[in-house]
Amino acid sequence: MILLGFDVEEFDLPFEYGKSLPFDEQLSISTTGTHAILEILRSTNIKATFFCTANYALNQPDVIAQIVSEGHEIASHGYYHSDFKPEHLRESKLALEKISGTPVTGFRMARMMPVDEVEIQKAGYTYNSSINPTWIPGRYNNFSKPRTWFYDHDVLQIPASVSPLIRFPLFWLSFHNLPMPVIKSMSAAAYRKDGYLNLYFHPWEFTDLNQPERFGIPGYVAKNSGEAYIARIKNFIQWAQAKGWAFARTGDLADSLNKSNLVLR
Repeated sequence: MILLGFDVEEFDLPFEYGKSLPFDEQLSISTTGTHAILEILRSTNIKATFFCTANYALNQPDVIAQIVSEGHEIASHGYYHSDFKPEHLRESKLALEKISGTPVTGFRMARMMPVDEVEIQKAGYTYNSSINPTWIPGRYNNFSKPRTWFYDHDVLQIPASVSPLIRFPLFWLSFHNLPMPVIKSMSAAAYRKDGYLNLYFHPWEFTDLNQPERFGIPGYVAKNSGEAYIARIKNFIQWAQAKGWAFARTGDLADSLNKSNLVLR
């Protein structure tokens, strides 16, 4: 199966490049992108997982309601995107459950940074998708981590997908820069080896990022954003569906693996 995850957050990326953006614009850009994602999912008839910050959800409860009403999963992306304290794990879970009216069982750390698995367990999550098992300069080196799912402190870990052998990341930035045939080839190799793909994206990618004076975002991030990105993601989904591959919410895979693990125990 293919797991599509979307990290719904206040759009604070320009801050990393010395730009500022009013909070209402941060929300508006993420919301516009989320609506574009929902349209893609409706048109292809698939379900996905939205990893949301509580800060976004509190300010855009109608968007959360729409995500839930269309059958998608709400998971936690922390309380704020650019601020983290261990207590935010539990606080974001409770806030998202109240806003969405659904259980929140999954977590993804902002920017895929390290997080204490003991605290994840204590906060009540059953799965964590915060590991990109590759090396990205200036971000992380996770070559020592497993490529595929495993348990840590009884919490199911579902790493982002990477290609076999060289562990090339099959994540949002690859979809901006690589030719689609290359992405599809590496994705097919990972799918054959692992039996699933775990891919993640952000709503702000689905808006035109080629606005250097406004956002300050480098070309390799802004490339193929907006309408071009919508076309790329839709093309990938249709290609995978033509191969007969199913799509599912991240929590669905987690539930299946956790149930199997309980039987084995």
